[in-house]
Amino acid sequence: MGSPLNQKALRVGVVGAGVISAQYSASLERLPQLQITAVSDVVPERAQALADAHGAQVLSLEALLASPDVDVVLNLTLPRTHAEVALQAIAAGKHVYGEKPLAMTVAEGRDVVKAAAAAGVRVGCAPDTVLGTGIQTARALVDAGRIGTPHSATAFMTTPGHERWHPQPDFYYQPGGGPLLDMGPYYLTSLVHLLGPVVRVVGASSRPSQERTIGSGPRAGESFGVTIDTHITGILEHASGALSTLIMSFDTWAARLPRIEVHGTGGSISVPDPNTFSGTVELFDAASAPAPGPDADLETNWVDAGAGAGYVDSGRGYGLADLALALEAGRSHRANDEVALHVLEIMESVQAAADGHTSVTLTTTCERPEAISEAIDLTV
Repeated sequence: MGSPLNQKALRVGVVGAGVISAQYSASLERLPQLQITAVSDVVPERAQALADAHGAQVLSLEALLASPDVDVVLNLTLPRTHAEVALQAIAAGKHVYGEKPLAMTVAEGRDVVKAAAAAGVRVGCAPDTVLGTGIQTARALVDAGRIGTPHSATAFMTTPGHERWHPQPDFYYQPGGGPLLDMGPYYLTSLVHLLGPVVRVVGASSRPSQERTIGSGPRAGESFGVTIDTHITGILEHASGALSTLIMSFDTWAARLPRIEVHGTGGSISVPDPNTFSGTVELFDAASAPAPGPDADLETNWVDAGAGAGYVDSGRGYGLADLALALEAGRSHRANDEVALHVLEIMESVQAAADGHTSVTLTTTCERPEAISEAIDLTV
């Protein structure tokens, strides 16, 4: 059973107790800023198991939204219902924090943002991996001028496709799926934190395979059709003038590409996997590079920067804890709807640019969220 209710904790009603809820459950169990008080799911057994772990009630969605014991709705439903559930929660006067993406389309996302502003409630959205020590340490190096003026970045996510391991992979290859919408939020949110918002994009995409074959589970060997592009390349022009190169692919068997690198006039930063909360951040400082010459080996100059900033030992749900702390302090929360909407438009625009063989100017922007400039343990 969960611990007794902390009267200072933000009371959380979870909608959706599927696979991802286990990661949130583990985080919320150790975060004093949050306490799960209610759970709703279309599968009663799943709801009951999660509720039992936290000493919470199992309620219908309607009852959860009406409950006086729920301050914020944690929306862990399928992406196609993110906007619908968020709008219902906002109408009930609840704050909302949801899994990515904010919505399936920018139009839906705008509706959520506008409704929250009108109701005076907060909306937060994953990914909150950017609040961990990996991305925040890299950002601290950028902000401290350790690489001079940042002018470019690369962001690469390459796999041969999820059908090799996922027993029901069809949705990854239908509208609303694909590598850009599936993994793009992690990489693009990181780029926004590191380099700021984007003003224009160009893109190109392809579909090398018209069908995929499932590699595991009860449907192993079964083939299904592909109805979306599965290899996407984008160029992002940031408001700062920096340029980011993006590759999101379900068509790459093997690669030695970095996850994210940021380059400046005085050095470079190697950033760990943005789908994790930590990892090694490496710095190349041009000032201490070997002297020029045919035998100069620049690769030896990378150094481990340590983990000097961000929420330590964090996990999924720390963005919600940050929202709780922001409410108490009267500040903006970092995993916010403004960033999530901007990232959603970046993805939608890259695909539109690819489809139209053109560039697309974005209509949204966002403030670069406040940095977490030191290592902070939220569990104490």
